[in-house]
Amino acid sequence: MVPLLLVLLLILVLFGAGFALDVLWWVAIAVLVLWLLGFFMRSGNGRWYRW
Repeated sequence: MVPLLLVLLLILVLFGAGFALDVLWWVAIAVLVLWLLGFFMRSGNGRWYRW
């Protein structure tokens, strides 16, 4: 019974980590797109954001 619970717990942890990593990839892509937009759409002396 204990090995079955350990395997189920491992599956749950790996599924959660995979979902979190997938979400982090989408966040990273969104930040990259914003950075590229700011790089190419700068006006005058600065950029349109204040990072």
